[in-house]
Amino acid sequence: MDKKKLVILYIISSIIWIYGSNYLIQEFIPTPYIHLLERLKEILYIIVTGGFIYFYINKQQELMVSREDQNRLSTLINSMVDFVNFKDGEGRWIETNDYGLKLFQLEHVDYRGKKDSELAHYTEFYANVLKSVEQSDEQAWKNGKILRIEEVLPLPNGSWKTFDTIKVPLFHADGSRQGLVIISRDITEKREMAKQLAESQQQYKSLFEYSPDIVYMLDLNGIITNLNPHFEVITGFKREAMIGTSITTLLPKKYKRFLTSFISSVVENGKPIVYEMSFPHANGTNITLQCTSLPIIVNGQITGIIGYGRDVTALRATEERLRRTEKLSVVGELSASVAHEIRNPLTSLKGFVQLLQMEDGKHQYYYQIMLDELDRINHIVSELLLLAKPQHFKFSIASIQKLLNDVVSLLSSEAIYYNVRIDSFFHEENLYIECEPNQLKQVFINILKNAIEASEKGGTVTIELAKSVDEQVLITVKDNGYGISKERLEKIGEPFYSSKEKGTGLGLTVSFKIVQTHNGTIRFTSQKNQGTSVQITLPIKQDHSNKKVVQNLHSRS
Repeated sequence: MDKKKLVILYIISSIIWIYGSNYLIQEFIPTPYIHLLERLKEILYIIVTGGFIYFYINKQQELMVSREDQNRLSTLINSMVDFVNFKDGEGRWIETNDYGLKLFQLEHVDYRGKKDSELAHYTEFYANVLKSVEQSDEQAWKNGKILRIEEVLPLPNGSWKTFDTIKVPLFHADGSRQGLVIISRDITEKREMAKQLAESQQQYKSLFEYSPDIVYMLDLNGIITNLNPHFEVITGFKREAMIGTSITTLLPKKYKRFLTSFISSVVENGKPIVYEMSFPHANGTNITLQCTSLPIIVNGQITGIIGYGRDVTALRATEERLRRTEKLSVVGELSASVAHEIRNPLTSLKGFVQLLQMEDGKHQYYYQIMLDELDRINHIVSELLLLAKPQHFKFSIASIQKLLNDVVSLLSSEAIYYNVRIDSFFHEENLYIECEPNQLKQVFINILKNAIEASEKGGTVTIELAKSVDEQVLITVKDNGYGISKERLEKIGEPFYSSKEKGTGLGLTVSFKIVQTHNGTIRFTSQKNQGTSVQITLPIKQDHSNKKVVQNLHSRS
């Protein structure tokens, strides 16, 4: 009832009360009591009307407070970025925010007092969604406790939104339904970010776990914080044992003193640093690692170092072989151009010296020196031609023991001359390999002759023959001579490099070439004043496809 009607009703009821009560008093009340009743009537009227006015004012104030609370609630929920909805015990909408109305396309609908199924008639696109909401509401009622679910909502543009929905059922003291509070938060971006983060972590894990190179992480104190599984494959060390230890436990001594400056340079420059280093393998050998290190930056702060190490040992060995092959190619071209030109006049010189030796008996000593030197020149030219001309090997099955015994017999007189003993330790059973026997004899002669000449008087040269598990034979020649320095050891096999006063360096060059053609390897190890060990590894059976390739390469050089 509005205020105007209320005032008119008050005036009419007051007039009726005044005139009606006066009429009744005048008609039915004795005269002596009229004055008293009129006063009582007025007092009663004042009390009754005052009570009504007091009740009305209180109700108005309660209504104002209720409206203010409603306005505050409306302001609060409309300021929220979540969907907020209040329902009564029957599931009818009481209040919702603008976000929810816009979400379900109900901006211009009088939603209060309507259920979700009734509101479905006002939004065709979300009709099925609103109908399904009633089912989840019923589930919350039945559970009697807070229900938290994830709901996926389609959008008109074809995309989807994911909501984290909380439904809180409210009950009266007697257990009957009082209301339902629904709060739904849009977590689409959060889910997408979580998905991207998971994908990023998976990509990082794949890169870390399955990288063919070593991936390492260090803190700023040089402590290893993580290593990928390929660390074990490349170095032979267990990564679990290395994580948590200082990198200095793995580094060779010559690198340890540079660790602090290395970490400082990575931190200060903030850029990748590429370097190459020799790294110890668990089996005692060394490998060559090409490393790239860069800083780990978290929240703008450098917290450590991450990097990867690529095993380039085989690559560097291939480059070294290529470098030697190029040198052989140059030597071969030079040899081919000058060897024949030297041999022609050499034949004439040797013939005339022999003629003079026959006719002049007085200077025989000098003639013999000239012939020896001419023979030496002829030997050098022969070695040059061996490098220059293409070698077409004819492989056959031969006993490696017999080849070695022939070489020992051939050089026994030279060993006696140098007062050196040759000890042989061969495999009990005969070992047969596919090879070019004469070429291998040349290799063994060069190696054994060098060992004899390098040994001290009274020394011993040891020849050992063994069969390895990978279908290869291993020939080891050891002497106890003066040894080879590390600098000279790196140049072993290069043309025209020799530690002998009259050596040409071509003997080992030819030997390397022959062994390489046999798909084998030669490895020199030596310590100063303790002797030298030469290990020759040869396959028992040849890979003829590789043999053809090698022969072609030699032909081109």
